[in-house]
Amino acid sequence: MATNDPTRPVYVIGAGPGGLAVAAALRGRGVRAVVLEKADAVGDSWRHHYDRLRLHTTRRLSALPGLKMPRSFGRWVARADVVRYLEKYAEVHELEIVTGVEVSTVERAEQDGWLLHATGGRRLTGRAVVVATGYNHTPYLPEWPGADAYTGTLLHAGQYRNPAPYTGKDVLVVGSGNTGAEIAVDLIDGGAGRVRLAVRTPPHILRRSTAGWPAQASGILVRRLPVPLVDRAAGAVARLSVPDLSDKGLPRPETGLYARVREGAIPVQDVGLIAAVQSGRVEPVAAVESFEGAKVVLADGSRISPEVVVAATGYRRALEGLVGELGVLDGRGRPTVHGGRTAPTAPGLYFTGFTNPISGMFRELAIDAEKIAKAVARS
Repeated sequence: MATNDPTRPVYVIGAGPGGLAVAAALRGRGVRAVVLEKADAVGDSWRHHYDRLRLHTTRRLSALPGLKMPRSFGRWVARADVVRYLEKYAEVHELEIVTGVEVSTVERAEQDGWLLHATGGRRLTGRAVVVATGYNHTPYLPEWPGADAYTGTLLHAGQYRNPAPYTGKDVLVVGSGNTGAEIAVDLIDGGAGRVRLAVRTPPHILRRSTAGWPAQASGILVRRLPVPLVDRAAGAVARLSVPDLSDKGLPRPETGLYARVREGAIPVQDVGLIAAVQSGRVEPVAAVESFEGAKVVLADGSRISPEVVVAATGYRRALEGLVGELGVLDGRGRPTVHGGRTAPTAPGLYFTGFTNPISGMFRELAIDAEKIAKAVARS
């Protein structure tokens, strides 16, 4: 059979926003797409994020192809509304979604196309495969010495929902990215007794919008500009719009904003962190080095005794088992290609959602979806 045999579908692995967008774009071009989702519903990761979470990108710039987000969602869309939108998106586009099916391995088919090994011994053959399992796939916890014997409560940020269980407690949040910053504010606003934020590398902090102009729009405008130019401009804007918090334990970063983005570190959009640090309600401390019984040892040698540690230490893509034998991953386990491009050794194998762009994840997923659909239809 030829790869473009219309009797074989394109398999899309993952029913998050990236997978649904690709499936809709393919369907719009007359290509049958079957979405395989290991959970029992679309948008599973969004269903399990913390309650306070909102999109840090505007509603207007976050819609997927073929369906606008309702104005009633407001400018900054809440987690629960994202889930509602993804459910409606699948319904409106009449997507073919099979839930409860987890793909373990993707390999080249003997004749042509791709063979997927899935739950229950399934062997599925498709003309092409789109991997959309998500940027935040597998929670990552550093191997801190002594963590196994810590007598307090240690949980990953992926297990955090809301501040109710931590009322009156002394909490250490580890990690100063967007998730850690927002959870720290959520905890102190929700009644935690004390909140400290462990910072290894001071983040760039941006106002989510300034005079109505969203930070995302700036990210879109500067994305193709030279890194030094963007770094200089961003530094000037930061000095004007973000107070110096050095005396509170959160100094300005030494590396430029866009240089950090190229390394994979997205700026923190302020949803209350600046005010919380200024007022002393959230206390920045040094990075975590190890645990000793009930104590946490910090990089500056100090020891603190929080009752709870929330590790906002990120996720891994976990693609090695799925496609690790195909030569399509770099040394950090990330796809070497994305969107409409495929690796020379793996034609017909596409990836979406494995970058963290400054211009907005949903926006880039929408762009990737159209590129992938165009490439598949052309093949």
